[in-house]
Amino acid sequence: MRWSNSSRVRAAPGFVEPCLPSPARQPPAGPDWIYEIKHDGYRLLVRKAEERVRIYTRRGADWTKRFPRIVEAVDKLKVRSVVIDGEGIIAREDGLADFELLHSKANDELVTLCAFDLLELDGEEIHRLALAQRKARLKKLLGRRKTGIQFNEHFEGDGAVIFAQACRLGCEGIVAKRVDLPYESGRSRRWVKIKNPASPAARRAEEGTF
Repeated sequence: MRWSNSSRVRAAPGFVEPCLPSPARQPPAGPDWIYEIKHDGYRLLVRKAEERVRIYTRRGADWTKRFPRIVEAVDKLKVRSVVIDGEGIIAREDGLADFELLHSKANDELVTLCAFDLLELDGEEIHRLALAQRKARLKKLLGRRKTGIQFNEHFEGDGAVIFAQACRLGCEGIVAKRVDLPYESGRSRRWVKIKNPASPAARRAEEGTF
């Protein structure tokens, strides 16, 4: 299943090509935008169908066996089928995601899914709805769950102020998203990422390491 014209993704059946935010130097402004913290983790798409849960990377690799905590959490959701977009992370005591703990594979049983989008629910193509509606449905679905999966909150207001605060906290950055548009697979301007240049993720990029 894909919701774009891209043909570059070749992956296991059931994989949905994710929306990839376009890079920007400054956050976009205006009432049509909301802002989310960009966590330092692995982009994951999680599908539950026919009483089975599968976890895919952004390129379509099947990582189901690697993250049992996420599998258990999604399996417990009271739905027949669902597709959730999010970020797999391990959070430190200060709440920030620690990529080194995640990347080592020694802590796979601790990985939690920070869920930020809902693409399908019980056969309904939620991806066709506006982001505001998708996030409302996702938040209701997850409720107060904290073990294995949690809702990734968003912020409204001045994107520049929100980005500055995210940088002060040491976050990887923020992702600005058009609240009024449906989901779009592949590289998109509907989502825009602004990275904190002082974050560990930025330093890894400069050094050419993970």
